[in-house]
Amino acid sequence: MKKDFINLADFSSGQLEGLLGRTRADKQLLRQGKLPASLQHKTLAMVFEKPSLRTRVSFETAMTQLGGHAIYLTNTDIGIDSREAIQDIARVLARMCDAIVARTFTHELVKDFGRHAEVPVINALSDFSHPCQAMADMLTIGERFGDLAGRTLAFVGDGNNVARSLAVACSKLGMKFILASPPGYTLDETFLKTLPGEAVSLTSDPKTAVAGADVIYTDTWVSMGQEADKQQRVQDFEGFQVNGELLAAAADDAIVMHDLPAYRGYEITDEVFEAHAETIFAEAENRLHFQRTLLNVLITEGGIK
Repeated sequence: MKKDFINLADFSSGQLEGLLGRTRADKQLLRQGKLPASLQHKTLAMVFEKPSLRTRVSFETAMTQLGGHAIYLTNTDIGIDSREAIQDIARVLARMCDAIVARTFTHELVKDFGRHAEVPVINALSDFSHPCQAMADMLTIGERFGDLAGRTLAFVGDGNNVARSLAVACSKLGMKFILASPPGYTLDETFLKTLPGEAVSLTSDPKTAVAGADVIYTDTWVSMGQEADKQQRVQDFEGFQVNGELLAAAADDAIVMHDLPAYRGYEITDEVFEAHAETIFAEAENRLHFQRTLLNVLITEGGIK
């Protein structure tokens, strides 16, 4: 049983499918006004080194809907490894709260929370992975197409934390993952060796990637902490914008997804964004639904079986 949710690679296909199935059921219960308040008197500590809209609102709302409470903590509040050692912070929070969410710059910090806290720890984003986002994306794709197995997701852009988590999710859930990125921005060999060879393909040609894809996915070219490299990155990603010309090479029923925030005019045009806005905002909403189920499983059941 896994008490933490830090990296999708830690879970089997069956475990991830089970979480998605429970999320769909819980979402329906919420719509019907029948979702039990199963986390009454429970408290979630949310440690944020990076600011966020969707992550903070979705976790806080999830706890409220389940009858619990969330505490938002920035690094200014707690001073990780400057005012107080991470192992002490983790143990203090674990004695006072029922779970910890960590949104950090480094993946190692999330793992440190998991090592030192006896309560469940959830990765709400690190430089290596973004597992909650990927699972919300899988939920969205399933709602759109009815199934996941046999589908193809083409990621156009940087081989970043979101791309890694999507590659793992696709490989676990029977989808094919294609990354189209410029030289120097692809997935590294060490990571690729952890995935089934037939599940992931790499290319430097976006049109080749999207041809036959069910899902075309993009993300910002400049993540938090990379602002100093913005000019170089924008130059390097020329030709990788998701626009009308690129969509002309894709299937007519392909959907476009973006984990947000979107920088219109860079990785995606305003026209394409608005044409697929319903899917993109359903994807954002599904962060709430997946994370609510995840919190319920981790806190009330002690982990993922």
